[in-house]
Amino acid sequence: MSLSARQSDLDRIESALIRAGDVARRYTPGSVEWKDKKAGERWDPVTEADLAIDALLRESLPRSGEGWLSEETRDSSFRMECSRVWIVDPIDGTREFVKGVPEWCISVGLVEDGQAVAGGVFNPTRDELILGSLETGVTLNGSPVSGQRSEKLPGSRVLASRSEVARGEWKRFDDAGFDVVPCGSVAYKLALVAAGLFDATWTLIPKHEWDVVGGGALVRASGGVLLHADGSTPTFNREDPKLPNFLAGNETLLRAFMTEWL
Repeated sequence: MSLSARQSDLDRIESALIRAGDVARRYTPGSVEWKDKKAGERWDPVTEADLAIDALLRESLPRSGEGWLSEETRDSSFRMECSRVWIVDPIDGTREFVKGVPEWCISVGLVEDGQAVAGGVFNPTRDELILGSLETGVTLNGSPVSGQRSEKLPGSRVLASRSEVARGEWKRFDDAGFDVVPCGSVAYKLALVAAGLFDATWTLIPKHEWDVVGGGALVRASGGVLLHADGSTPTFNREDPKLPNFLAGNETLLRAFMTEWL
């Protein structure tokens, strides 16, 4: 991929995210009507904002021959025939959006031949737009940022799922020597790591590709890695878009964690 062609992808992502943010601002987090939708074995909230942003992103991003996977769109096998696929979550962290917790975002990821190569995450509440690709690195609100993170687990700052922390799933790390910081959206956590604001994030429970690809592309663009708990590297645009788990950050830190705790 040439630099100019990749920049064109990033321009498309940025434009779509800014427009999607304008749609999101029509709604007031914490005062949004929502409905329940069946998500596997549980029920998750969905709002008019999720659906409106989904429609805008689908209109703005894929071009002829490019695939599409979104949490809010019925899946199509056509994407399996495509080398380039857009994988999005119109609002990642809808629970936080509904509750008025400013830890939700709009997430866009581009996959080429199974690899997350470019992405963008926009948190309209905090006005944080994080963009990046393997060819260009990462920017925060237009300024280049360093993804340099600690290589040492002790003293590092790790973002954890707010709901996982509330369920006590991180209690076993109380004496592990790293700071656990609860946060909502998966994609937002990944983007904050990519921007160098935190050292790592992980979850040991299943997540969907639309949760991970946008922020995961940013982590890779910043020089970090995405790994499964068994040490393998995730691939995307799979027939079943559910991932068993993931870890993101500096590879040395992550492998130290896996050696000691998994």
